[in-house]
Amino acid sequence: MREEIYDQLTEIFRDVFDDDSIEINDNTSADDIDDWDSLMHITLIGTIEAEFGIKFPMKDVVGMKNVGDLVDRIMELTA
Repeated sequence: MREEIYDQLTEIFRDVFDDDSIEINDNTSADDIDDWDSLMHITLIGTIEAEFGIKFPMKDVVGMKNVGDLVDRIMELTA
């Protein structure tokens, strides 16, 4: 399950940031991707929500510190 989520997220990150070289892991954060600012964060979250058919509560959107937190939350919301 976690591996499948990572595969989907990798594609989403590459599409949103228009960079096919992006590789993500649990520790990947906005500091690791050049264009990941607050505006791109909203675009990224919206794309992830649409792809997985979920809706993150606002506290999650601002509380997630890295991709690991994101994957954990996706797993909880899709369980």
